[in-house]
Amino acid sequence: MSLGQFSKAKYPPSVKLKAAAELELRRRTSAGGGGVPVVSLGTFIRDGWHVVEPASPYVSGWHLDAITEHLEAVTRGDIRNLIINIPPRHMKSLSVCVFWPCWEWTTNPAIRWLFSSYSDRLSTRDSLKCRRLIQSPWYQQHWGSVFKLTGDQNEKMRFENDKTGYRLATGVGGAATGEGGDRLVVDDPIKAKDADSDAVRASANTWWDETMSTRGNDPKTVTKVIIMQRLHDDDLTGHMLTKIREGGEYYEHLCLPAEYEPRVYVSGIGWSDPRTKDGALLWPDRFGPDELEKLKRSLGSYGAAGQLQQRPTPRGGGMIKRAWWKFYKVAPPQFDRVVDSWDMTFKDSKASDFVSGHKWGRVGANVYLLARIHDRMDFPTAQQAVKNLAAIAPPAPAKLVEDKANGAAIIASLRSTIAGLIAVEPDGSKQARAAAVSPYIEAGNVYLPDPSIAPWVEEVIAECAAFPLGAHDDDVDAMSQALARLMLGHSNSAVGAFAR
Repeated sequence: MSLGQFSKAKYPPSVKLKAAAELELRRRTSAGGGGVPVVSLGTFIRDGWHVVEPASPYVSGWHLDAITEHLEAVTRGDIRNLIINIPPRHMKSLSVCVFWPCWEWTTNPAIRWLFSSYSDRLSTRDSLKCRRLIQSPWYQQHWGSVFKLTGDQNEKMRFENDKTGYRLATGVGGAATGEGGDRLVVDDPIKAKDADSDAVRASANTWWDETMSTRGNDPKTVTKVIIMQRLHDDDLTGHMLTKIREGGEYYEHLCLPAEYEPRVYVSGIGWSDPRTKDGALLWPDRFGPDELEKLKRSLGSYGAAGQLQQRPTPRGGGMIKRAWWKFYKVAPPQFDRVVDSWDMTFKDSKASDFVSGHKWGRVGANVYLLARIHDRMDFPTAQQAVKNLAAIAPPAPAKLVEDKANGAAIIASLRSTIAGLIAVEPDGSKQARAAAVSPYIEAGNVYLPDPSIAPWVEEVIAECAAFPLGAHDDDVDAMSQALARLMLGHSNSAVGAFAR
């Protein structure tokens, strides 16, 4: 964005003054001086486009300005770590993995780059494009005197220059061992079809936490950039945002949905989404209404929510819509049937799932969530939680505990002290169990306590809306187990029939 464009944008005066000073500094910075390049990254991409994509015309877009402004802020040191969420085919890989390192090397060729992606093929593709750009007559004409690529280390996945800088590409989980970098970048850490795999997501998140993030040459200056489309609440972006909320290392977050969803957001460099109308498109010159509609149909509601909107669940909810819930402020005075329902996973660590216990009551055709206990727990705490829920009125003759994870141990330890404990053998997948009871929610027969009397109910609604792509599903499991008992009459186990 030029200074003239910036002055017309809706930014605070202090931000405009800072931008003007930065632009003036760029004008005075000479090539090869190790500072910010004289030419902006956006201009560099536009002018060098013909080298990388000779058969495709360059199509500008304000979202490209947003990306380049934030990358320039990383280069200047105004942003330390950055997450960019953007739909596919919106020039994310070219901007970040190809043009950005070539642009930085025009004034600071000693910078060392480590790039990764879920696929070695994609990492190699961008590495080759980056090297071809550097070797092109256009680049050599303007910056050929700044550095030279070395002949003894000039390969597809790694090349170096004579100023000690290098660009190394690898796959997620691949060999960065022994190598350090000043810029650590991951582009799409998992592929879309693996989004539902807990194991794949956990592996990618652990790799970033324990391997890639430790490869910084200087822990005081290393910068980390994650660029991806959202695929799941607990994908790498979701994982990092959770860590930020828990006091972990901060990342600036640039989120660019394909269709605008009104929100108040200003990034650390003063940038805000220029769109104001709900549904306004991100890059209409490339992805207009027709093109976007085709993408939505091919991706489905969940895929479109994550990959296009950067929100891993549909706006109104996924399998269980937000609008379906009914609420009560005063519970019925008595119930035909009452059950306690437990989903047990206890490790008492920030990385573990939650233990969730629900008390549900049925009267006529309607069911009511009466109480909830929900936390990360160790074994003794989980035992006490079962006792605490059982003590809440009205009493539940049947206390359902899923006979998986830690449920069996809880049942064995409490069977002699708490009556009505029933081991429930899950029937089908989590999705199938939730789908079996969702018609009752949609029909308006399932009531939650009004948020005004139970603020925690918002957590239940959010988890149900995110299911099955949410980071957690313990409330969904406890609920579907209880509703199957109350609405479908499932005995769930051989010993359960007497307690119905």
